[in-house]
Amino acid sequence: MVKLALFVRLEAKPGIEQDVERFLLSGLPLVQAEPATTAWFGLRLGPSTFGIFDAFPDEAGREAHLSGQVAAALMEKAGELFATPPSIEKIDVLAAKLPG
Repeated sequence: MVKLALFVRLEAKPGIEQDVERFLLSGLPLVQAEPATTAWFGLRLGPSTFGIFDAFPDEAGREAHLSGQVAAALMEKAGELFATPPSIEKIDVLAAKLPG
């Protein structure tokens, strides 16, 4: 069961929204290799607003993700892709339905 999650809000710099979309798509293979990342979603919330939602069974899984390849790539590309620094929120999952 997932108990913890992250929500990351990303605001693309004007004119490079497609680059942000490609960046998020490139993250999927990286998180597929993370055994404690139970769910991961790259999101488009609006014309230039994007997000990442991921869920974990415990704090160790969440911390492993935060120190993993996707987080490193996010911080490396932040100045190039985003109008503001990524907003990373640690959240608690109260209820979830995931494929069995």
